[in-house]
Amino acid sequence: MTCLLCDKALHDQPTWQHFLGIQRDAFACPICLEKFERIDQVIEDDVLDSVHSLYAYNEAAKEFLHQFKFMQDVALAQIFASSLRSVLNDSKKIVVPIPMHPINKRKRTFSQVDALLEAAKIPYQSLLEKTTESVMGEKSRSERLAMTELFHVTADIQRNEAVYVLVDDIYTTGTTLRHAAEALKQRGVQRVEAVTLFRPMREK
Repeated sequence: MTCLLCDKALHDQPTWQHFLGIQRDAFACPICLEKFERIDQVIEDDVLDSVHSLYAYNEAAKEFLHQFKFMQDVALAQIFASSLRSVLNDSKKIVVPIPMHPINKRKRTFSQVDALLEAAKIPYQSLLEKTTESVMGEKSRSERLAMTELFHVTADIQRNEAVYVLVDDIYTTGTTLRHAAEALKQRGVQRVEAVTLFRPMREK
């Protein structure tokens, strides 16, 4: 088996976890994995009850997302499967992926967030539909503030008292996640959290 990032052969030595069937398969070599900076940053704001970002958006993360999303290398979703499982393992919480607009999804052929969750074998509910094709990172601050409804809820909310966890690949301005959380809370959801794979870190 080869590393999904550099294509070099993986030389894993068998361990007792391997023989007991509890060791996860390796999809990237240690050298490539070390380039990703684990931060586990948790914040909250007036809409989102918590946002947990796993890794810093550094050069390795930028290259990963380019290859994964725009070069359509869906197999790369396996690399962060165990990381996502470790923070989305509460069966009482309802996981909701941030969707792509249907037109953008047809262009890309797959939803990157759905692919990440499926690779991690995390059950999820597709409760949201995006109402605009535009990407938040391409808009100015004034344009983001002027937006009204970015998502609408496409299914009945069965459990208002449950914790709903939004999942996205990257946290940039937070606008996307806040709009999604607002859509759910307007339908009666009491608590909305979020998990993102990456988040840019401000220079000190």
